[in-house]
Amino acid sequence: MASTRIGASAAPRSAACAPTPELVIPPLPVPTLPVAGEHGVFPVRRIYCVGRNYLAHIKELNHDTREPPFFFQKARDMLVQNGATIPYPTLTHDYEHEIELVLAMKSGGMNIPASQALDHVYGYAVGLDMTRRDLQNQAQEKRQPWEAGKSFDHAAPCGTIVPAATLGHPPTGRIHLEVNGVTASDGQLNDMIWSPAEIIAHLSTAFEVAAGDLIYTGTPRAVGKVGPGDKLVAAIDGLPSLQVSITS
Repeated sequence: MASTRIGASAAPRSAACAPTPELVIPPLPVPTLPVAGEHGVFPVRRIYCVGRNYLAHIKELNHDTREPPFFFQKARDMLVQNGATIPYPTLTHDYEHEIELVLAMKSGGMNIPASQALDHVYGYAVGLDMTRRDLQNQAQEKRQPWEAGKSFDHAAPCGTIVPAATLGHPPTGRIHLEVNGVTASDGQLNDMIWSPAEIIAHLSTAFEVAAGDLIYTGTPRAVGKVGPGDKLVAAIDGLPSLQVSITS
């Protein structure tokens, strides 16, 4: 189980009874994802992404293979539903795909032991970590944050979530992506350096993981450019495929 937060206390009675402030603008909708076999949808709280979790991908980008994976975030309103058509992003000439297994969390906490981490997973989905690679590379060279390269509109396509109660966990098997019917990326989930349980455990040392969080777990080798007119089909064994098309 997750560790208990130290120092937490109940809200003062006066605060609990205070009227809710009126919003000065209409509330924004909570992004959601469909769930296989359910009428209900999964509400999304945060999106975390793991960097450098497949050895072959680390090598193809010429990064140090001794470094552990690290985390960055995308805003939840950057989610894209299966079947969507998304615009080619601005400011880039190197727009690339990265197919990933996505963990959908039903609970969490701080300092979660790896042995208990999968108890907090609601289900799994196929995701795409879309990347403006040229902007990411420029930021790395200048030692600047990655937001421009990783966190932008329509940067987080994600498919239908399959509950772990149905699928079991974690999934195993092939992870692959086709662009216009041609295989562009192909690998195995067991090629991950860090397993889903280890990812959750490590993430929870830096952030309080919670229900509604999505965790993109890294991509295998052979990331590549896409452009207007391209159709991407991302698939992982046992999960519904994710399809998106790129327009100008």
